[in-house]
Amino acid sequence: MFTQAAGQKFDCVYVDFLPSWSSSLFLRCFTRDLKWNYNSSGGSGKQGSFSPPLFLHLHLFFLSGLRVLSTDRMTWRPQYRSSKYRHVFGKPATKENCYDGVPITRSVHDNHLCAANPRFIAVITECAGGGSFLVLSIHHTGKVDPHHPKVSGHRGNVLDIKWNPFDDFCIASCSEDATVKIWDIPEHGVLKNITVPWKELQGHSRRVGLIEWHPTANNIIFSTGYDYQVLMWRLDVPEQVIKNPVRSISVHSDVVLSMSFNTDGSRLATSCKDKKIRVIDPRTGTLLQETNCKLHRASKVLFLGNLKMLLSTGNSRWNHRQIALWDQEDLSQPSYAEDLDGSSGVLFPFYDSDTHMLYIAGKGDGNIRYYEISPEKPYVHYLTEYRSLLPQKGMGVMPKRGLDVCSCEVFRFYKLVTIKSLIEPLSMIVPRRSESYQEDIYPMTAGNKPAMTADEWISGLDKGPLMMSLRPGSKLDFNVEADLSKGPTDSTETRHSRSRPGLSQLIHERLDAKEENVRKESRPTLLLPSTDENSSSTTYVSNGQLDSTHCSPPKTENELRQMFYKQQEEIRRLRELLNQKDVRMKQLELEIKNVKNSQATL
Repeated sequence: MFTQAAGQKFDCVYVDFLPSWSSSLFLRCFTRDLKWNYNSSGGSGKQGSFSPPLFLHLHLFFLSGLRVLSTDRMTWRPQYRSSKYRHVFGKPATKENCYDGVPITRSVHDNHLCAANPRFIAVITECAGGGSFLVLSIHHTGKVDPHHPKVSGHRGNVLDIKWNPFDDFCIASCSEDATVKIWDIPEHGVLKNITVPWKELQGHSRRVGLIEWHPTANNIIFSTGYDYQVLMWRLDVPEQVIKNPVRSISVHSDVVLSMSFNTDGSRLATSCKDKKIRVIDPRTGTLLQETNCKLHRASKVLFLGNLKMLLSTGNSRWNHRQIALWDQEDLSQPSYAEDLDGSSGVLFPFYDSDTHMLYIAGKGDGNIRYYEISPEKPYVHYLTEYRSLLPQKGMGVMPKRGLDVCSCEVFRFYKLVTIKSLIEPLSMIVPRRSESYQEDIYPMTAGNKPAMTADEWISGLDKGPLMMSLRPGSKLDFNVEADLSKGPTDSTETRHSRSRPGLSQLIHERLDAKEENVRKESRPTLLLPSTDENSSSTTYVSNGQLDSTHCSPPKTENELRQMFYKQQEEIRRLRELLNQKDVRMKQLELEIKNVKNSQATL
């Protein structure tokens, strides 16, 4: 029988069948201030017909969703959110594909300490005097020579390094010696110690802790140090030592802990040691927004692509590690906040604007959490986490154009494991059965060509990044064609007009080699009768040389099968070449569109 504990009409019921130790079956219905009980004995004191061994625990779940009952309607609320990235998993590299024996720095500075691009990986190292960092070829895996040449031109410890997003051979570094230096890396790697930089920026009065390249304008870099200043520099000037920055931004009352640009570089977000987040106009240095919330003490901040939102990591009032989401137009209160754990390491956020995935890696942790971000509430959707016993001191990230699209790799970290002097590549992979190119997880992404010059950006022009396709065989680099069409304007542009192929470009080169083989096979051949009387085969001559690729007609079933397989392989190769032609046509259409857009803005 049912007994009503409160005389209220309930609107939502959760039903749970649970046997008691007295062999009575209870039906419990929970609402706000309501509880219903049902006893299988009917209130007569007699036990029900259920025996003690029969333990029923029935939850009304249908198709992985919770069935919500109502007095006047029935609604459906799915338990899981559908996502193509729900099953993304982390795949660490094997021992042979790691970088072993790297003397990683013991600095306690909370930076990534590592930077990567499709050609090189750079990591800050420990050294006796001055500061240095190591630049290795991306394919130089295995044991690293302890005497490997380094970039060692700083007089103090190196605190941060960043590759130029538009030049795979240009890297910037900042140091405790209060300078920022720009280095030119030889095409074949560092074969001897490099001590003379290409440019030296002198403007800070104390050590420089952070540097950040502009995401769309060429030759623009920002730096900040322990003098609380954010300085803007331009590199397309003839001087080798630059002492006068373009702009000095003085809106911070303490040390800046992180900097992040939005997609077109028109806004700069910073987090400061005073636990505040600021949004600044990087051209004028005007403070646009500032947080004044004491519930979240931010340490790192990140723009979330085109979502017009900011993400920050830090600590809550109870000193729990926390992530918070902010509207970039209103920083009064966070739109979303979530406590993660009670550890003390700094949380490094990484965002992929193509897949809308957010990765959270803690300093000193072995795990990496990842989420999916949506523009609607609840904004942050937890996916899963990668767990490892090896703690990371820093993290490097490979740009999207350097990923292995053939294995459905959507993100790649380079973990710095200090306890083993190891750099471990970690690939985030979307599991797919098909080995073909997955266009739904590889949309058009930011390329390696600047959208505008430094003069255009300083004058007030804003442009989004020029996009590229990651499909194998598509042309990734626009710099060579652009420079040939308009001609270099100065020595600086000439220095940075080299072709910079990534992993997809290497695939393109292999496809070109296959096409060359097809052209060789398609050369006109001359059939000559064999001089051997006992031989009925025909000798093939191609370009004056004997061609061994042709053979006599198959005589056995095994030979016939082999010939069939060869023919199928040739058909597949020709189909690939035909697809590459289509991709090339689409790429040329995209280049024409970019040229028209650039001419329209002039």
